[in-house]
Amino acid sequence: MKNVRLVTDGSCIGNPGPGGWAVILRYNKHSRELSGGEARTTNNRMEMMAVVKGLQALREPCAVTVEIDSEYVKNGVTRWMKKWKRNGWMTATKQPVKNQDLWQELEAAVAPHRVRWVWVKGHSTHRDNNRCDKLAKAAAHSQASQQSGVAV
Repeated sequence: MKNVRLVTDGSCIGNPGPGGWAVILRYNKHSRELSGGEARTTNNRMEMMAVVKGLQALREPCAVTVEIDSEYVKNGVTRWMKKWKRNGWMTATKQPVKNQDLWQELEAAVAPHRVRWVWVKGHSTHRDNNRCDKLAKAAAHSQASQQSGVAV
């Protein structure tokens, strides 16, 4: 099983607003950057989408270390999702889970892999996280400029 590092970040201009996501995949000496965005979204959705897109880019089951600065995504997958599913995708306060569609997509993307989740401090000294932040912001700005027709 290949050992892959997946570093992710999401960004949003306003919340909700134009958003972007980015991921860096590293395997041995190989690396690949992916990014994209949505016209109207939230930061949490872009954080989730980065992981989904990164895992979906893998062509075979891998041992994946996800390095992420979103505690929401990390805790959602490692602590809360099992309870949400058991409760019919309701929170402990009996409210529908926000972003259920992406949680389910993330669950499916994780399934073929052996995933280890590592929280990293965002906007700090983590080179790949900083690069993802830059790519995600660029994708969000691209979405914003497409909406307004003006470069942002």
